[in-house]
Amino acid sequence: MARGKLRIHLGAAPGVGKTYAMLSEAHRRVERGTDCVVGFVEHHDRPRTGAMLHGLEQVPRRELTYRGATCTEMDVDAVLRRAPAVALVDELAHTNVPGSRNAERWQDVEELLAAGIDVISTVDIQHLESLGDVVESITGVRQRETVPDEVVRRADQIELVDMAPEALRRRMAHGNIYQPDKVDAALANYFRPGNLTALRELALLWVADRVDEYLNEYRSRHEVSTIWGSRERIVVGLTGGPEGRTLIRRAVRLAEKGAGGEVMAVYIARSDGLTSASPKELAVQRTLVEDLGGTFHHVVGDDIPAALLDFARGANATQIVLGSSRRKAWQYVLGPGVGATVARDSGPDLDVHIVTHEEAAKGRGLPLARGARLGRARIVSGWAVGVAGPVVAALLLNTVHLGLANDMLLFLALTVAAALLGGLLPALASAAVGSFLLNYFYTPPLHRLTIADPRNIVALAVFVGVAVAVASVVDVAARRTHQAARLRAEAEILSFLAGSVLRGETGLEELLERVRETFAMESVALLERRGDVDPWTCAGRVGTGAPPRRPEDADVDVPVGDRMALALTGRVLPAADRRVLAAFAAQAVVVLDRRRLQEEADRARALAEGNRIRTALLAAVSHDLRTPLAGIKAAVSSLRSEDVEWSEEDRAELLEGIEEGADRLDHLVGNLLDMSRLQTGTVTPLIREIDLDEVVPMALGGVPEGSVEMDVPESLPMVRVDPGLLERSVANLVENAVKYSPPDRPVLVSASALADRVEVRVVDRGPGVPDAAKERIFEPFQRYGDSPRGAGVGLGLAVARGFAEAMGGTLAADDTPGGGLTMVLGLRAAGARPVPDVPRRTAGPVLTERQV
Repeated sequence: MARGKLRIHLGAAPGVGKTYAMLSEAHRRVERGTDCVVGFVEHHDRPRTGAMLHGLEQVPRRELTYRGATCTEMDVDAVLRRAPAVALVDELAHTNVPGSRNAERWQDVEELLAAGIDVISTVDIQHLESLGDVVESITGVRQRETVPDEVVRRADQIELVDMAPEALRRRMAHGNIYQPDKVDAALANYFRPGNLTALRELALLWVADRVDEYLNEYRSRHEVSTIWGSRERIVVGLTGGPEGRTLIRRAVRLAEKGAGGEVMAVYIARSDGLTSASPKELAVQRTLVEDLGGTFHHVVGDDIPAALLDFARGANATQIVLGSSRRKAWQYVLGPGVGATVARDSGPDLDVHIVTHEEAAKGRGLPLARGARLGRARIVSGWAVGVAGPVVAALLLNTVHLGLANDMLLFLALTVAAALLGGLLPALASAAVGSFLLNYFYTPPLHRLTIADPRNIVALAVFVGVAVAVASVVDVAARRTHQAARLRAEAEILSFLAGSVLRGETGLEELLERVRETFAMESVALLERRGDVDPWTCAGRVGTGAPPRRPEDADVDVPVGDRMALALTGRVLPAADRRVLAAFAAQAVVVLDRRRLQEEADRARALAEGNRIRTALLAAVSHDLRTPLAGIKAAVSSLRSEDVEWSEEDRAELLEGIEEGADRLDHLVGNLLDMSRLQTGTVTPLIREIDLDEVVPMALGGVPEGSVEMDVPESLPMVRVDPGLLERSVANLVENAVKYSPPDRPVLVSASALADRVEVRVVDRGPGVPDAAKERIFEPFQRYGDSPRGAGVGLGLAVARGFAEAMGGTLAADDTPGGGLTMVLGLRAAGARPVPDVPRRTAGPVLTERQV
């Protein structure tokens, strides 16, 4: 079955007419005889939109009950059974009511499309997932309902429903969008002119990019090579020379003259990798073009003019910006140059700008000698074989003459050997020396530089030609081998760098140390500054010696943007090494930014945690502590009243209430103080060996009689604990268990030995706790379910776990077989090896869970 087609009406804000346009399209299709039904359309009590539903078949919605209210959602099964040609589904980003077939409405639409049903839907630009942060920064409202961008991008048709902000505000003021009681608030907040204008721009730009994608797909599918000037796209040809910055700025100024202009800087590299371009300068130019809003592209091609024109036509560019040639006048004998060739072959649809600059006609500068790539020892050996070898061979051949043909082969072998060792120049020198010696010693007339037989002239010419050709081939092969080895090393380094990124390694010093080791430098430092005139500061460094104060003071510096640079001291690196170094520099900046963001997040988390604890403490003081205080005050006031004669029973009851309130206050304040000690790390346990049966009974003194059963065998080994902390921990656990256990089911406190541990189990038969909440119940200020406010401030279990971990023990929650919750307190037995310190747990998010 063919997949259905998706048509989306995209709007900048609610009320622009997306649903109305969708219904209008449905009526047009029905008039043409198309089987079209309404799967789900929400008209929001707008009369004109509601009127558009007349005449359209509507599939009954599915009713769902959620939190006591009845809600309706699209009945996907009913639409699939109806199997229309076209289904209308409003509000693509809507989140379905829990219990629906799918969590999101766009997932419902995907099912309809998979079944071969065409779908017409609507969505606002603020509901696109990638624009959530942008929309929030504009409107101050975070959209909770979003749809993945890819779902909208895959639509077969996207129609922009547009309306001017002033017209939309008039519609709002006339009550055509929201109810009258909501109009003033909407106009003053979300529907402000600035908000609507920014959202409209977002929608227009997003649709323009999508149209651009459609255009590129069409051109590629129909093999359209001519340029369609739908918008200004300017390609800047870079050579890696210093004039590139001038060209980029000039191209940006050209793009700014027209709306929607785009700048693309492109560097054409030869496929053999041999270039005199400066990697450092290319990195600076790449940063510059990206800072100015353009893009940088690296293209490989041996024919630079053809590669540049192919790129420009492929990108549907309208203009090319090139710099005046840096070649000197005599060099034009070798050809017209890149600029002239591009201008000649560009055709009528592509404008070429030749920009003058300070480097024009100054020459490109010669790259380093290729032989230097082979190493000093090989070059010396090559020159020795190429120059001294033919002389030695000539001395030997003067004693044993082998004939001219064999003599030439011997000299040719020496030339090849010179090429293998030292490259092209020693081979050329060997060919010259060998041809001179062959002519002088072995070609009649002997010992003269003239040649009598013309055939010998041809032989010498062939010798020189073959020697030069073989030397060139051998030299190229040797350099390719060297380059391959170097590129493999670079690939390994970059692979390691990419692996460190994927592994999430965020240590700046470790990365800088890797750079220092890789390039054998003395020190590496990452420098930064706040502004162009501010001094440089060191964000991180490794190695010996003081770091350079400025990038200019270093032996090697790699800029990363305008305000950061990687500075290395020890030696000057060749240009080829800077390519890999630039990748390390960029990664160092990323690592530094990530570390700072993490530090900011930690500070924000600490502030949020402090605010949460202060809020919880305030709530505890304002309610939980005031309740027993109010009871005590009322009882005391009653006893002091002279207007009432209290009986002994009444007096005893009031005094008992005062005592209970005081005990409750003492317990609450004690837990607050204990939690404060745990949070500040001032709990210092006094560990000693003791029997459990000496401590556990003392912890049960505050619970009602008959509510707890104890099973602590006397044969258990002694435990290493702080008796006071252990008593408080067990008391809190027992009190918590008694509170939630049914009155007729006493709590069981048992103990058993397990290897080098002793476990104390507090077992209740209460409602239990879900697995997902068994860790969160130990966080401070938590309560379980509908526990009344007077049941405590939610610190009992947090204090119990904190004391247990301070003694080197553990506290965990487990299910009670048959229902309920079991608290397992693990303690070190006497003579057991101490366990490493357990990290203290800090308070987490406020959740409603089981807690005292």
